[in-house]
Amino acid sequence: MALSLQNHLKQFKMENQENQMNIELSEDIALGVYSNLAIITHSPVEVVCDFVQMMPGMPKGKVRSRVLMTPQNAKRFLQALADNIEKYEQNFGPIDEPKSGFPPMNFGTPSTMA
Repeated sequence: MALSLQNHLKQFKMENQENQMNIELSEDIALGVYSNLAIITHSPVEVVCDFVQMMPGMPKGKVRSRVLMTPQNAKRFLQALADNIEKYEQNFGPIDEPKSGFPPMNFGTPSTMA
């Protein structure tokens, strides 16, 4: 994974030579966190993105990461994400959209009782 990330950062650096910036990525951040639910809220001056991990059969999730952005940066993020999703679908085909707006609590696994 680290090699892929290094290649991505090298490509980013090459594409932005005239506006070159140095971005540091520590090893613990490079590992990332898994999230299967995002909760997004806002105020007049910031957008808050909570990335949550829901476990199968558990009604309670845990926020794994919180990102705060200005509305302007959030809009740029939205545009960049849309561009990347479009490129992903060009390479790998359409992404199936969920049938409902919220993931099921059991994730399709059988329920158990303790």
